[in-house]
Amino acid sequence: MMSLTLVCAMLCVSACVASCPLRCECSEAQRTVRCASAALLQVPDAIPSDAIILIITGNAIHRLDHGAFSGMQNVTHLNLSNNGIMEIGSHTFSSLLTLRSLILNNNPLVLIHPEAFSVPGSPLQELSLRSSLYNYTSLMDLITALRWGELTNLLRLDLSGNHLVLLPPGMFAPLPNLRHLHLRNNSLVAVYNGTFSGVGELLELDLTGNAFRTISDEGLRELERFIGVRLMLGQNPYVCTCEAKEMANWLNSSKVKVGDADRLYCKSPAALHDVSLRGLSAQVLGCYGKVHEEITDLSLQTSYVFLGLVLGFVGMVFILVVYLNRKGIKKWIAEIYEACQNVLEGYHHRLEMDSDPRLGPDSHGHQGRPRVDQRSAHISTDAQITQIPSDVTL
Repeated sequence: MMSLTLVCAMLCVSACVASCPLRCECSEAQRTVRCASAALLQVPDAIPSDAIILIITGNAIHRLDHGAFSGMQNVTHLNLSNNGIMEIGSHTFSSLLTLRSLILNNNPLVLIHPEAFSVPGSPLQELSLRSSLYNYTSLMDLITALRWGELTNLLRLDLSGNHLVLLPPGMFAPLPNLRHLHLRNNSLVAVYNGTFSGVGELLELDLTGNAFRTISDEGLRELERFIGVRLMLGQNPYVCTCEAKEMANWLNSSKVKVGDADRLYCKSPAALHDVSLRGLSAQVLGCYGKVHEEITDLSLQTSYVFLGLVLGFVGMVFILVVYLNRKGIKKWIAEIYEACQNVLEGYHHRLEMDSDPRLGPDSHGHQGRPRVDQRSAHISTDAQITQIPSDVTL
C-alpha cells in the first residue's frame, strides 16, 4: 500500500513537471507558474489549468490579444511587468474569470483598447500600471478603458511614475469602490475642482513626489472632502511665499488626515529651505511688509465707495428738483419749441421768396424804388383827360 501511494505521488509530480512550460518554473504546492527573463515572445500555451498565480516578467511580449490566457480560469494573480508590452487588445483578460490582481508595471503601453480590462463579473480588485503609460494618448486610452471595463469592484489603482501633469475631471468616477489611489512620482502641478469626483470610498491618496509648488484654494477645497482619508503630500517642491500661507493654515486646521504633514518642507526660497510648512506664519513668510499696501488699497476702495454714494445722492436731489418743477419745465420747453418753429417758418418764407420766378434779376435792379400800380396810373390818365376845359380843341 505504501509503495502504491509513493508511485502515485511520483506520477503526479512527473505529470506536473511535464505540464510546466519550457524555461518556466512551476510550484505545485503554491500553484504558481513563474516565467522570468525567459526570452518569451508570447504567453506560453502549456500553463497548468489549476495555476492561481502566473508571473511572466522580463520578456519581449509586445502585444496581448484576446485568447492569450484561454484555459486559465483559475488564475487570480497575474504579473506581466517589464515585458515591453505596447498594445493590449480587446477582451484580452476576459477568460480569467477569477482574476483579482493585474500587474502591468514598466511596460511602454501605447495602445489600450477600450474593452481591454473587461472581464465578466468584474472580479478585478487591483490594477497596477506603474511607469507604463507611454504618453498622453495612452492616458486617454486608459480613461476610456476604465469607463468601459465596468471595474466596479476595483479597490486599488496604482498610476505612479507616469509623468502625469494633469488629471481630467471625473477620471476616477467609474471606480466607485476605489479605496487606494497611488499617484506618486508623477509631474502633477495642481488639483482642481472635480479631479477626484466619484471616489467617495477612498481611504488612501498618495500624491508624494510630484511637482506641487503650492495647492490653491480650489485644490484645498477638493481635498477637504477626504475626511478620514490618509493623504500623502510629501516630497513636493513647495515654494514658501505669501501664497503658501493658506496651505499652512489648512494643514494646521483641517480635519483631513495628512499622513506626512510633519515632513512637508519648503524647497524655496533659499532662506526658508527645509522649513516645515506647518510652522509657516505671516511673520515667517515676510508678508507684513505688504500690510501697508493692503491698508492703502482698502482706504482707496473706501474713498471710491464714499464718492459713489455722494454722486448718487446728488443725482437723487437733481431728479427730485426736476420732478417738483416739471410743469414750469414743460412750459419752458413748449415756449422754446414755439420760438424754434417761428424761426423755421421765417426761413421757409424767405426760401419761397427767393425761389419766385417773377422776382428776377431786373426786380433786384430797381430795389429801393417804389412800385407803381399800372392800373391806378391808367385810371389817373383818363381822369386827367376828362378834366380838359371845353374851350380847348383837340
